[in-house]
Amino acid sequence: MVEEADKITFIQVTSDLESLLLESYLIKTWKPKYNILLKDDKHALYIVITKEEFPRVLAVRKLYAIPYNLYASFGPFPNSTNVKTILKLIRRVFPFSDHKLAKKPCLYSHLGLCNPCPNTAINNILYKQNIRNIKLILSRKFNTLRKLLEKEMNALSKLERYEEAKLIRDKIQALDYITQGRIQTESFIKNPNLTQDIRNEELENLSKLINIKKLRRIECFDVAHLSGSSATASMIVFIDGVAEKSEYKHFKIRQLKGQSDYDSMREVAIRRIKHLNDWGKPNLIIVDGGLGQVKIFDKEFKKIKIPVVGIAKNPDRLVFVNGNKIKLQGLTLQLISRIRDEAHRFARRYHHLLVTKNLLS
Repeated sequence: MVEEADKITFIQVTSDLESLLLESYLIKTWKPKYNILLKDDKHALYIVITKEEFPRVLAVRKLYAIPYNLYASFGPFPNSTNVKTILKLIRRVFPFSDHKLAKKPCLYSHLGLCNPCPNTAINNILYKQNIRNIKLILSRKFNTLRKLLEKEMNALSKLERYEEAKLIRDKIQALDYITQGRIQTESFIKNPNLTQDIRNEELENLSKLINIKKLRRIECFDVAHLSGSSATASMIVFIDGVAEKSEYKHFKIRQLKGQSDYDSMREVAIRRIKHLNDWGKPNLIIVDGGLGQVKIFDKEFKKIKIPVVGIAKNPDRLVFVNGNKIKLQGLTLQLISRIRDEAHRFARRYHHLLVTKNLLS
């Protein structure tokens, strides 16, 4: 085979998913002479979408022997491992069914991998949107799908259907994760300090955006769990663009009689300021919330000349105490999203721990 080749070329892709789909496309297009797929005793593997009221997504070997109509087919794929990997990645973002209709919800529906489950016979529109999105992914039309989802998200936001818009935003982020590759290996070979250089650029961009000369220590407060019997707030710390988990803190709200959520926020801010000497002084405070939360924190932190900004969603923006909002993009969005997601994770874990403890006590 090597003796018969006259040249070798390569195609640079952005992710594992795209490489698997591209491999299938090239096999189908060029029908390579020495591809093992055409030489063994097995039939080629395909991913198909059935043409039914609730289309199924299946892996099959004999297209000509399928006992039902097809909406679309993709392949051939060189092996079952590739097919399983592709379907596993897609299913996490856009759940689908691979079973015939039954009377009860399937096992995968309880895992969030078949949602909405056709067995519940509800929300056919949402399910078919998932199928549409899956077809675009298998066709390698990632940018088309992303633009389509962004359009739907913005339309929902204008209608103030923020919860639905948030779900689509989460799907866009998940889509980016499975379709956009990490930094290429050759980039690291050329520059071993590439990761730190990116962190520095993120901080530099954020510094310019909020007009802060020195931006080394950033603290982010999650105040989403201030109500109820397990009222808490959480603080995470990023130093030089990297999470410093040893300095994370939880605040269990003291819940005085008649205390509002804003009173609880003020309590958290005051308690944090009391520890400037032993915990360190931040260069920036980020509050996961809107203008109301920003004003509460700013009232306390401006006394010690520490700026406060908030994070608004749909679309992602920085909120300033004067009411101004700046849309996040590029490396700045990358940094703020990383900080916010880590704050959510840390806050949820502690809140769930307290709720479980209260239930068992």
